[in-house]
Amino acid sequence: MSTYFSDPPPPKHRDLRRLTRKRFDVLIIGGGINGAGMARDLAMRGLEVALVEKGDFASGTSSASTKLIHGGLRYLEQFALHLVFESCRERRVLQTIAPHLVQPMPFLIPVYRDDTRSLLTIRAGLTLYDLLALFRNTGNHRILSPAEALDRAPALRAEGLTGAALYWDCRMDDARLCLENILAAVEAGAEAANYVEATGLVKRNGRTCGARLNDLERKEEFEIEARAVINATGPWLDRICALDGQTETKLRPTRGSHIIVPRLDHGDQALYLSTGRDQRLFFTIPWGRFSLIGTTDVDYSGNPDAVEATAEDIDYLLQETARHLQQPALSTDRVIASFAGLRPLVAAPAAATSRISREHRIFESASGLFSIGGGKYTTYRAVAEEASSMVCERLGQKRVSSRTATTPLPGGATGELSAFIEQQIPSLQARCDLPVETLKHLLLRYGSRTGHLVSLLQKNPELTSPVVPGSALLAVQVAYAADFEMARTPDDVLRRRTSLALESGQGKDEQSSVADLLEKHT
Repeated sequence: MSTYFSDPPPPKHRDLRRLTRKRFDVLIIGGGINGAGMARDLAMRGLEVALVEKGDFASGTSSASTKLIHGGLRYLEQFALHLVFESCRERRVLQTIAPHLVQPMPFLIPVYRDDTRSLLTIRAGLTLYDLLALFRNTGNHRILSPAEALDRAPALRAEGLTGAALYWDCRMDDARLCLENILAAVEAGAEAANYVEATGLVKRNGRTCGARLNDLERKEEFEIEARAVINATGPWLDRICALDGQTETKLRPTRGSHIIVPRLDHGDQALYLSTGRDQRLFFTIPWGRFSLIGTTDVDYSGNPDAVEATAEDIDYLLQETARHLQQPALSTDRVIASFAGLRPLVAAPAAATSRISREHRIFESASGLFSIGGGKYTTYRAVAEEASSMVCERLGQKRVSSRTATTPLPGGATGELSAFIEQQIPSLQARCDLPVETLKHLLLRYGSRTGHLVSLLQKNPELTSPVVPGSALLAVQVAYAADFEMARTPDDVLRRRTSLALESGQGKDEQSSVADLLEKHT
């Protein structure tokens, strides 16, 4: 039975965005997925937690991923069995606590005569992959004939195709998964503020005991004290470490670029493809009416604030995808949107970019500053649990076990997703005048909190309309983002509370109306 109506209404952002106290147990700098995960974990253990982010939550790498929660099949080639096992376990956990955002998806690996990885090699790898997942995948892998592969994905080039392997991983909404960790942390007692930048660290007797902060909206500077400070800034990690007087470079960031094109004919499964020039692996993923293609893996030494997909990255992805397709070649004029993020990989100067370990590392400086480097999105919850336990130990906190693996994220109290959607549609239709397809779309984004949007509609029927005629974005979504999800700018809504900025038109038609609605609700 669904627990839909037991999901409590979230608090409004204007009561919580401003940090109301000046002293906390833990201050987290960085509102990406690692910082969000730690804020949730620590707050659920009873600590007083503050989190600040200089942009919007998830505005860096955490909204620029390949949108996958996966076990890391390619890491088997590096014999990183522990990472694969941990990733498969965490994939299962996230499917349980956020089923509306983390959903199973089939993947197809086509194999051609000239490929360096044979069908036999891939079969062996997938057998080990299923084993490390303890055979708890949505479905175990199987090998397809060329005809079966082409039937599932007609876009594939038929010439030289010797077969394909079918296996399962998960798609996700990365920005919302990060946001829901923030919301869960706030509901557990944490305080969180976006558009607040850490400009310095406060020290006493050589120990880090807080930070100097700048509220970028109000143009106000202030200090926060904390018994522990955590640097969870991802690609900006070395910059915060420099404020601590640390000079050693800890990261070797690599740029991962992605493009979005009109939907290719690969059915409902993703394609896991290899490049011709360097044998890297990349994905072509069904993404609504589009296909998402990525990613690259290029060393990056520039400003993390300025990272973007380059012309070379875009050409690389187009050309390598076209190698595998029998339909007309892809060209730049078919690219609807592009985006890039930086992987905050722990430095390993001698390694090729694609072979740098994705394992995480927790640094603790002489002053007591904790910094989190490396890791991958799939394992964020496990990293947060480990780091939170370490912080609690340093603080002499009474040991309380983490509950993040079993407690649903906001919107995640749905049980089995398809049954939940089928159950909720009639009751939601009785409460509002929205089409079934629109309600399904809302349920897949907000899960068990969709009823809160409908309640908002019942109080304000004018919010039922799209923000502009013909748009898929409803006015109620903008109002909800402002009132309950700490959205401050149109980009917050169009890029992270929803994904309209990555679709046709990139949300440009909606931008002015969204700005007006945000002004009314903040």
